[in-house]
Formats: sequence, C-alpha cells, structure tokens
Amino acid sequence: MSAIIVEHISKHFTQVKALDDISFSVEKGELFGFVGPDGAGKTTLFRILTTLLIPDEGKALVNNLDVVKDYRKIRQDIGYMPGRFSLYTDLSVEENLNFYATVFGTTVAENYDLIRDIYIQIEPFKKRKAGKLSGGMKQKLALSCALIHKPSVLILDEPTTGVDAVSRLEFWEMLKRLKNGGITIVVATPYMDEASLCDRVALIQNGKIMAISPPSEVIKTFPWKLFSVKSDDIFSLLNDLRQFPKAHSVFAFGQSAHVSFKEGQLTEDEMQEYLQGKGHSGLKISRVEANIEDCFMELMNDK
Repeated sequence: MSAIIVEHISKHFTQVKALDDISFSVEKGELFGFVGPDGAGKTTLFRILTTLLIPDEGKALVNNLDVVKDYRKIRQDIGYMPGRFSLYTDLSVEENLNFYATVFGTTVAENYDLIRDIYIQIEPFKKRKAGKLSGGMKQKLALSCALIHKPSVLILDEPTTGVDAVSRLEFWEMLKRLKNGGITIVVATPYMDEASLCDRVALIQNGKIMAISPPSEVIKTFPWKLFSVKSDDIFSLLNDLRQFPKAHSVFAFGQSAHVSFKEGQLTEDEMQEYLQGKGHSGLKISRVEANIEDCFMELMNDK
C-alpha cells in the first residue's frame, strides 16, 4: 500500500516551472530518496507534500489524504525537516522539544521511546540554546522535534547538508532504525553515497523526474566503458579530454576525471599516448564501475 501518491503535479513561479508533470508513489515503510542539483524542484515538491504549497495542477495524497483538502489531518501525521534549520534559536534544546510536543498535543515523555536513540546524544546539552549547537547537534534536535508527535511519514529536505562526515553517517544509521520501525521516509540528498542507502531513488532535474529505481538498478543502466583519469594538472586534463574525439562524456570527480567511451572503442594505452602527447605528467588511468553520480550525469547529458 502506498503512503504517498503523486499524480501529474506541476507548479509555476512567475516564469519558472519548478515542477513539470511529476508522478510517483512511495510505499509504506520505504526509504525513498530524491537526488538532484539546487533548483531541481525537490524543495517545492516537499512543500506541496507537507501542505505548505498548493500545486497548480495534479494531485497528491499522503496516507490517502489530499494535500489540499485534508491539510489539517496530514499535518498531524507527518514530520518535516526543512533544508534550513528552523527551530527557535533563542530557546534551549529542552524548550524546543517541549514546545513541539505541546503543539501536537502530546508530551516528550509519551513518545520518548521513539526519539531516545537520537535524543540521548544531545541530552547533555539540553539547557543550551539551539542557536549555539553544532551542525550535527542541530540536525539531531530537528529530527527529534519532527518525530515527537509519532508521525507515520517523515519528509527530510537535504538534512545533512553542511554536516561533518561522522554526523552524516550517524544520521543515516538513525534513519535505518526509524525505517525498521515502520516509518515511511522521503529524503532529498545532494550526496551520492547517501542515495545508495535508499530503497529507491528518483533522479530529478529541471522539475522533471528522469528515473526512479533501486540504486543498484540505476547503476546497471549505465551503458558506457568508464575510466578514472588523474594528472598533475586537472584543469588542462579536463579540457584535453573533452577535445578527445573518442570521448563520449567527461566530468570532474574531485581531483580526477571520469571519462566514458563506447565499449571496445578505446584502450588505456591509447588514452595514455594521447594525454602524454598533450604534455601531461603524473598520469593515472584506471577502469572503474559507474556509480549513481555517473548515471545522473549521463541522464543530464542525454537531456
């Protein structure tokens, strides 16, 4: 049974089409991820699902409730973490949590079991003002506040952006436990390693969904031979590879380039010879398997 059903949703802002005929569904108890760049439409979609925006076209259901007609009931049954920290910075950790529990007609004690694993990590700082917390602590407080009324659906808009790697890992461990507890989770992330932890991911760009699949299935669709290439001058390397007639696509990946070719069209020795002829030193060329980011870039390239 589906916890979320979206059918042909579109949303415009003056001349900008933020969402363009979006349709998808999320099953109950699923961890569903959205991957896309800034401006892809993720936040607009999440605001519609959380009843903060009204779509121009189409309909959306959360637990079989219409996001426009039944917005009051939906707000009682969802938890939402927006992309920006939105709690009261001049209230303490404890005061914020008690406030949100009161808003939803419950108490911290009543639903403490749900947030215990998260809250015990910030409880030593419960008297500290929320604005004085580190990024990871703010994240844990925001998640605790989003869960305190025991929602069945949790919607998280890039919750780990700007948070250190250890806190990101801890956060996703928490999401796994919540999912195992039966909560449906929809999360937007800019991190491809996080996307691979979802049951399914939707790749979104310019307000359109380009693909929806389990991460392993997305990777299987990558049709090209892929190399990772490094040299002492990454900027010249990217430029020279993009001028290489046999290259299908060239994208920067940190301090290396990912270069795709048709299978059987090129050998590593040929690429080595070409780049050495361009004066590159410190060359390292290796065959690699595609990841979700490669697949996303390929889909964008096709579009």
